[in-house]
Amino acid sequence: MSRFHAFDEKAYDYLVANSSRESAVLARLREETQRLPNAQMQIGPDQGQFFYLLMKLIGARKTLELGVFTGYSSLWTALALPDDGKLIACDVSEEYTSVARRYWKEAGVAHKIDLRLAPATETLDKLIAAGESGSFDFAFIDAVKTEYADYYERCLTLLRKGGLIAVDNVLQSGRVIDAKDHDANTEAIRAFNHRLHHDERVELSMIAVADGLTLCIKR
Repeated sequence: MSRFHAFDEKAYDYLVANSSRESAVLARLREETQRLPNAQMQIGPDQGQFFYLLMKLIGARKTLELGVFTGYSSLWTALALPDDGKLIACDVSEEYTSVARRYWKEAGVAHKIDLRLAPATETLDKLIAAGESGSFDFAFIDAVKTEYADYYERCLTLLRKGGLIAVDNVLQSGRVIDAKDHDANTEAIRAFNHRLHHDERVELSMIAVADGLTLCIKR
């Protein structure tokens, strides 16, 4: 049985060099982010382009992102949306999202992105209360790991039938298989993965992209 190849740096560089169509604006944002203390929170160009492709495949027009950081994944998503598309981006950091705003403006997509600086569950609850259930095409979850289950339930409510949820960091750098690891984040992701595996409301696949990515389609 063929299994995932654990990429070393040379193999990953080859993958990016022969696949990535990262624009100059995206590259500058990624490079600036790499100089920050929490740079590991940023997705790579391969994952960003994968999201771009997914947006095109499902014809996304209205999307959610939970966990913006410096806006790299948001920028990939916004670039894939039509000019009248909308991304509601949830974060709590004015400092990091101020970087995102600069690049969104430079790339000409700021009008597509509605940044909400508040806990994501609060923003999602307000969207549900406003009658927006069943109206979103896509949601990317990459925020507080211990709240993944809460994010997921709300995103599922907001998604249309056939809409897609992408959940990042579902392998926790391999810690999910370490029986001795009882860190709160690890335990939360283990429970979340088990829950999704048995959730008949969605079709799903966990794939070996970056730190593990689960894709769910709402039935």
